[in-house]
Amino acid sequence: MSFTKTAWKNIRRSPYQAMAAILIMTLTFLTISFFTFLLVGSSKIINYFESKPQVTAFFKNEAKQTDINSLENQLKQTNKIASIRFVSKDEALKIYREQNKNDPLLLDLVTAEVLPSSFEISTVEIEDMAAISDMLNKSEVVSDVIYQKDVVATLAAWTSAIRKMGIALIILLSLVSIFIMATIIGIKISQKKEDIEIMRLIGATNWYIRWPFLTEGVIYGVIGAVIGWIVAAGVLLYSTPFLESFLKGIPVLPASYLDLLILLGLELLFAIFLGAISSFLAVFRYSK
Repeated sequence: MSFTKTAWKNIRRSPYQAMAAILIMTLTFLTISFFTFLLVGSSKIINYFESKPQVTAFFKNEAKQTDINSLENQLKQTNKIASIRFVSKDEALKIYREQNKNDPLLLDLVTAEVLPSSFEISTVEIEDMAAISDMLNKSEVVSDVIYQKDVVATLAAWTSAIRKMGIALIILLSLVSIFIMATIIGIKISQKKEDIEIMRLIGATNWYIRWPFLTEGVIYGVIGAVIGWIVAAGVLLYSTPFLESFLKGIPVLPASYLDLLILLGLELLFAIFLGAISSFLAVFRYSK
C-alpha cells in the first residue's frame, strides 16, 4: 500500500510527464480496441456470407429427379458441402412472388413451369466453391451455375490485410509506449538520485526503492487502457444505429456488453504488462 501511495505522490508532483505517459498508453489501447472491433466485425460478416448459399445451380427443365438425387449424393461424397437445399419449381415461384409482390404485372407473367428448380449449396471452406462449381458445370442436368466467389474472397482478403496492419501498428505503438514510459520514469529516477542515496544510507533495500517506480508504470498503463477502452466503446455504441442501418440483415451489431468487458479485462492485463516492462527497464537502467 505504501508503494502505491508513493507512486501516486510521484505522479502528482510531475503532472505533465504523467499526462504524456497516459496519453501514449491511451492511444495504444484506443488503437487496439478499434482494430479488435474491426476484426471481430469483419469475421462476423464473413461467417454470415459463408452461412448463406454460396453456390446456386439451376437445372434444365428436362432434368429428372433421379438424376438430381444422384448429383446431390455425388456432391455430398466430396466432403466439401456444409449444406445443400433443393428448391423445386413451386418453391421458386413462391420466392419469386414474395420478391415481386408489389408488381402485379410480373406476377401474372410467370408460372412455376417457367422457373427452374435449383440447388442452394454452402461449402465447408471458401476455397471449395470453385471445385464444386466446376463439378456442377460438368453435370448434364445443370443449365447454369452462380456463386459469390468475389464477395467472400474480397472480404477475406480485406480481413487478412486489416489483421496484418493492426498487428504491425499495435506492435509499433507498444514499443513506442515502452520507450516513452521508460524515459519518463527514468527522468523521475534521475531527479530523485539524492533521495535514493539517503534511503540506501538508512538501510532501504533496492527493491524497496524500485517498487514505487514499478507501480507508477503499471498505474500509467491501467489508466491509459481504461480511457482508451471507454473512448472506443463509446464511439462504437454511439455509431451502432448508423452501422445497423448500413449493414442491413447482417447480424454484427449490437455489440455484447459481456464481450466489451472481456476486452477491457484483456487490455488491462496487457496494460499491466506494458507498464511493468517499461518501469522495469527504467529502474534497472537508472537506479544502479
